[in-house]
Amino acid sequence: MPPDLLPALVDACRGKADDDLIFAAPKGGPIRLNNWRRRVFDPACRAAGLVGFTPHDLRHTAASLAVGAGANVKAVQQMLGHASAAMTLDIYAGLFPDDLDAVGRTLNSVVPQLGHIEPDRPSGLDEPGPSNGP
Repeated sequence: MPPDLLPALVDACRGKADDDLIFAAPKGGPIRLNNWRRRVFDPACRAAGLVGFTPHDLRHTAASLAVGAGANVKAVQQMLGHASAAMTLDIYAGLFPDDLDAVGRTLNSVVPQLGHIEPDRPSGLDEPGPSNGP
């Protein structure tokens, strides 16, 4: 949960018993998806110009935002309640960056610098080796 939402959640809990619902239907009781969708979600989507958007799309949006923020696959797995990281990758693999140049830059930042390496010759090969000639 984004920490900036905590004060609003604390306010919503103020005065409630431990077993009270934090978010209740207008007449009390649990929020029913179909009623909430018809009364709140669909009108909000129309107002925002989002056609065909579903509450489940919010889950994909949350996963996309988490991956975009640099969350690792295990964190996204836990956030979504998946049984395994493999399941998360099966569903959201396209969201995880596979930029090998970025991997190279990251490795470069943690590998001790060994001096200048010629692009066409691996380090240590610039010294003459034993010769088989006369």
